[in-house]
Amino acid sequence: MTQTITAVLLGIVEGLTEFLPVSSTGHLILATELFGFDADHWKVFNVVIQLGAILAVVVQYWRTFWAVGMGLLRLEPLSLAFLRNLLLAFLPSVVIGLAAKRYIDVLLGSPLVVCAALVLGGFAILAIEQRARPGPATGIGQLPARQAIGVGLVQCIAMIPGVSRSGATIMGALAMGIERRTAAEFSFFLAIPTMLGATVLELRDNGAALMSGAGPVGWSEIAIGFAVSFVVALAVIKGFVAYVSRRGFAPFAWYRIVAGLAAGAFLLLR
Repeated sequence: MTQTITAVLLGIVEGLTEFLPVSSTGHLILATELFGFDADHWKVFNVVIQLGAILAVVVQYWRTFWAVGMGLLRLEPLSLAFLRNLLLAFLPSVVIGLAAKRYIDVLLGSPLVVCAALVLGGFAILAIEQRARPGPATGIGQLPARQAIGVGLVQCIAMIPGVSRSGATIMGALAMGIERRTAAEFSFFLAIPTMLGATVLELRDNGAALMSGAGPVGWSEIAIGFAVSFVVALAVIKGFVAYVSRRGFAPFAWYRIVAGLAAGAFLLLR
């Protein structure tokens, strides 16, 4: 399989899974393992192409970002609270991510950790879905600061590959009484600074090799993966919000459990 085809396949996986509570990083790690790719070669690629999916959020919600931007210029309280909550939720991942990056990199090379996290996370989603009592519909700018910090702390659990950043933040928000649509959209918006930060760290550590062409995966493959993940994620976002607003998260939980068990069995028995 050529590197171009591999980049396309991984871009599809990223776009499909970044905003679903099934762990895009976990799926990328399993894809590299199950299809015989070298996980170390594609590690930086897997992080950077997430920006394609993040760009899809900006495009899908450009009106929201425009309104918040204009509100910030006028110092409107709701826009200031939106920005405050986003920054408060982002802060824990900055502190913990920088402190634990060495250990996170080790976990990123362990597909069995992904399998275990998929299964355990699936059962956690089922438990939270059954017990959560979401409050009335509200906006991100209307959430109290303590809930924003709480979502940010929960997001840090997703540094374990297979947990799912979107799954952790959405289910954490539901457990704190935030209604489904707001929980999903807060997770989408929080992905922007979080994944930008993760990409900057990877480029800081590996950018020289990429620029020189000495890395095993180059800029052309990253560009392809970025474009594919953007297009696929754009198609996924709107449908996902509409679906979970009506149906909930149980189907994703069962998918996680089945996928984690199947992938784990394959890895252990091959």
